Amino acid sequence: MESAIKTVVTTFLSSARGKENLDSKSFQKLVQKQLGGVMEDTNSSSAVKEMQQGLDQNSDGKVSFQEYLTLIGYIANSLSQSKTESKANAS
Repeated sequence: MESAIKTVVTTFLSSARGKENLDSKSFQKLVQKQLGGVMEDTNSSSAVKEMQQGLDQNSDGKVSFQEYLTLIGYIANSLSQSKTESKANAS
């Protein structure tokens, strides 16, 4: 668990390249490179832009660490639900 948390933080920081937020280009790269295996449409620029707009709570055109955590939480919840459903269907 500890290494997973460190990876989440490190991935954001390296993608932000020393800045406090991810700009559109950095967010798109992060999604395409890091989340393609757990999300659909990561290669679609318009889908990623729409995702960014949905996360951007303060409408500054960037994704803060807190907004990024919202995405991570959503993905983790979706994975948990799909695994729970798979086990229920296997019973």
